Amino acid sequence: MGYNVAMMADSTSRWAEALREISGRLGEMPADSGYPAYLAARLASFYERAGRVKCLGNPEREGSISIVGAVSPPGGDFSDPVTSATLGIVQVFWGLDKKLAQRKHFPSVNWLISYSKYTRALDEYYEKAFPDFVPLRTK
Repeated sequence: MGYNVAMMADSTSRWAEALREISGRLGEMPADSGYPAYLAARLASFYERAGRVKCLGNPEREGSISIVGAVSPPGGDFSDPVTSATLGIVQVFWGLDKKLAQRKHFPSVNWLISYSKYTRALDEYYEKAFPDFVPLRTK
């Protein structure tokens, strides 16, 4: 039996802060906001581990690894190097809204800034179950 695993990473921002501190102590050349130049490559190597896997051994088994990472930019600034590098890697993004949370609207996902790059994969399902949805989504 293969397993389907979901891994939650909270918070990649704090991990990147630690990477910045270690990089500084090692005397490496800082890049944007003092983060090491290889920040985006390290983030990519983490997120790219997600996907379908073939398990070793007999019998043959398949499983999957899903990674849900939380990024906490200072002051909600999406131009932060950690946030912008993460947005360039991930396929699905749920942007949380502080104003929604203050109004006790949970989950406080702002659908205007959230997105999925998997929309075409779901078209067949929506065309069968909710035929009016696909044209509405593209408006």
